[in-house]
Amino acid sequence: MATPATLPQGSLLDEKLKKSSPGKIGGVIFLILLLGGVFYIFNQLSSDLSTVHASSIFPYFLLGVALLIALGFEFVNGFHDTANAVATVIYTHSLEPHAAVVWSGLWNFIGVLTSSGAVAYSVITLLPVELILKVSKGSGFAMVFALLVAAILWNLATWWRGLPASSSHTMIGSIIGVGITNQILHGASGVSGVDWEQVTKVFKALFFSPLVGFAGAALLFFLFKLALRDPRLYEAPKGTEPPPFYIRALLVLTCTGVSFAHGSNDGQKGMGLIMLILVGTVPTAYALNHAVSTSQVQTFVAISQQTSGAISNYVDKNAVIADSGPELEHFVSTHQFQSGTMLALQQTINDIQNEVTRYGSLGKVPSEMQSNVRNQMYLVSETMRLLPKYGPKISDNDKKVFTNYKSFLDRSTKFIPTWVKVAVALALGLGTMVGWKRIVVTVGEKIGKTHLTYAQGASAELVAMCTILAADNFGLPVSTTHVLSSGIAGTMAANKSGLQMSTMRDIALAWVFTLPAAAVLSGVLYWLFNMLAK
Repeated sequence: MATPATLPQGSLLDEKLKKSSPGKIGGVIFLILLLGGVFYIFNQLSSDLSTVHASSIFPYFLLGVALLIALGFEFVNGFHDTANAVATVIYTHSLEPHAAVVWSGLWNFIGVLTSSGAVAYSVITLLPVELILKVSKGSGFAMVFALLVAAILWNLATWWRGLPASSSHTMIGSIIGVGITNQILHGASGVSGVDWEQVTKVFKALFFSPLVGFAGAALLFFLFKLALRDPRLYEAPKGTEPPPFYIRALLVLTCTGVSFAHGSNDGQKGMGLIMLILVGTVPTAYALNHAVSTSQVQTFVAISQQTSGAISNYVDKNAVIADSGPELEHFVSTHQFQSGTMLALQQTINDIQNEVTRYGSLGKVPSEMQSNVRNQMYLVSETMRLLPKYGPKISDNDKKVFTNYKSFLDRSTKFIPTWVKVAVALALGLGTMVGWKRIVVTVGEKIGKTHLTYAQGASAELVAMCTILAADNFGLPVSTTHVLSSGIAGTMAANKSGLQMSTMRDIALAWVFTLPAAAVLSGVLYWLFNMLAK
């Protein structure tokens, strides 16, 4: 048995991890799920694209390449974050690796499938608004490809080193890099293209969540010691024998919770970018939510008239504007409220109402107008999101009217088809099956100076599950990797086991350098792809 100061070399667990594979049963189950999922995805995608009449195969080719890269990001994400969800059950022999990966993948899938999409679109709001509106143009595609390729490269590099790096940090860094480079290319200040308020909000969640993980897991471990006196809880795994039944059940339960929470939060990070890809390549099918019914559209017309009337209370009578679109885009990009902003907002709302009324439903909007209507809805929704802070003082009654109207706009543009969720869940699961070993060894043996005990694993995972679900309710992206690894460190500190400072240093360095490294990498790639797109 390990002493508090050292870990044995060449343990039975090490040998087991070196020799383990996903297993025949797990492989067969996952293969069935994979084939069924792929069939469903192609069936749904074919149905959606049946309404598209492209003059060439290029949009389909571009769509295929972009989707492969986006799902590649989720696949690599599975190396890191999903592997953390199975680390404790595999390390403690509560589940065999093949069973743990398939079980975790199933609950990741359920988490992704039941996710609201709030996290996906909170990530999208960090992007420069002009690139979102021009996602079907060369610069828009350059943005998406740069973000995804940079994230994949950095995640692969840190995984190769066995470091539990954060896909959330990587994505945010990539977005910052694209935003700054976009402004430099256009001769601006270099930072005005980045919504720093949104970046700060997201970064606070990424910064404080590991602290919550550390303190929360340490406190919970203390409570375990006070309430549960079974000494087996505080022992390291012995050989390859599974733990006692109730301990095993507890660890499987925490693995299930973290897997579900991870799917509901981390699984969304790439979904927003996939939707941008779909809107950019085949706007006829995905620019607007065709599932919005005719009766809902009729209700929307009445809400539009009510909202337009409410806005009249704040329109500057002397305001004159040439075009409402650029006026709203300027406000959303710079947060500078001008005399014509409310007039532009009212005119755009009236234009959307007229277009929807003319065609009766979102699905009947002509293909050449779908992107334009979506952009109008997006600008109005973002303007209403920012008005309470940067606009005029709005009465409580009018706020309710605006919120009601904005919710319809978001249902019409910020939607995620079920097949996208299925594709993301499968990519995460496949990534976990391929890359779990390196992260499991790091979590189990390289954070503390002693082996991970059952109570420590359960404490860290319970806190990680609760932290991620709480962030999900607020639409904030957090890192499963950092929350769980910091939770493990918290339990080691609470147990006075000591921490392996070399590993903690490497994780801390990865945490510090991920954001700037991803920003530089994505900025360079965006510049390069932008040049090639011209």
